[in-house]
Amino acid sequence: MEKQLNNYCVILAGGHGRRLWPSSRKECPKQFVDFFGTGRTQLQSTFDRMAAIFPIENIYVCTRQRYYKLTRRQLPELPEDNVLTEPVNRNTAPSVAWAGVRIHRECEDARILVVPSDQFIVGEEQYRSCVLRGLDFVAENDLILTMGIKPSRPEPGYGYIQVGEPTGTKDIYQVRSFTEKPEREFARLFMESGEFYWNTGMFLANANYLREFFYQVMQDITSRLSQVKDMSTMEEEMQFVRAHFPAYPNLSMDKAALEMSDNSYVMCCDFGWADLGTWHSIYEFKQRKEDDNVVIDSEVVLENCKNNIIKLPKGHVGVINGLEGFIVAEQGDVLLICKKGDSSSLIRKYVNEVSIRYGEKYE
Repeated sequence: MEKQLNNYCVILAGGHGRRLWPSSRKECPKQFVDFFGTGRTQLQSTFDRMAAIFPIENIYVCTRQRYYKLTRRQLPELPEDNVLTEPVNRNTAPSVAWAGVRIHRECEDARILVVPSDQFIVGEEQYRSCVLRGLDFVAENDLILTMGIKPSRPEPGYGYIQVGEPTGTKDIYQVRSFTEKPEREFARLFMESGEFYWNTGMFLANANYLREFFYQVMQDITSRLSQVKDMSTMEEEMQFVRAHFPAYPNLSMDKAALEMSDNSYVMCCDFGWADLGTWHSIYEFKQRKEDDNVVIDSEVVLENCKNNIIKLPKGHVGVINGLEGFIVAEQGDVLLICKKGDSSSLIRKYVNEVSIRYGEKYE
């Protein structure tokens, strides 16, 4: 199928991935890791998925300066100027705003999809169909559109979007409310109500409205970023970004679109999806083996073990007896063994404690 030349994609690949520590480390976070032993990292898998829909020259990657070489090494086919390197971490909204201005300079009638680099998709054709329908919708409507997935379990690690009034276009509704990472009981109530969808963190908009949207939620930033449109060289643009980016707010695209705007909509999608951001979400999504253990690309001997998730380096063999409900993860010089549960906050605490006690090289 011919790819439409005014369709653009922005891949967000600047996170540290601390919630998957120690398999995700500061020097090589999860998006640059072949986590499941497929031969492609998460960033590469996302790029492959996007390249099947978008012209390669229309794909941009936002990442941190420290990950520029990793990105270029893993995506050599991506044009060099399509890697936008943030000088400091300011979350995803400022990165999307910058990418939006860059794309608008290139193509004023662009339709843009923003995607995280750390997601698992099942059903590529359904996914492609949803993306193309969404791009067509935002081409004709000035709004922010997110892609929602019907919950299959009360997952507290995801955001929940409540659908509101229908638009008249099949499966697209106004966003009534948004709740980020609720307690498990609230997540259960949301799921059972049938009114809530998981937030995938994938957003669509036309280039003109994206600029207007950011002007509404980050007026000062957008006003300054608009100068990028008139710059004639990439060097001039990067000098501007290095000078101004540190002053931008620490704001996520999710919060900006779903909490700070009243012009956001959700498309209810039917492809398989998981956010690969936490050990718990991977455990819930992956097919379990005997005794509900999830073993990720690792060689292990298990005896009397139940409900564990295990990830070991290549060449290491694990022999585990009598363990139930744990994460066992090793990478390089760090081994983590902790209760699975809702472990994200615990792992953040451990990363900070290890860094303070033994040095930043263990982050």
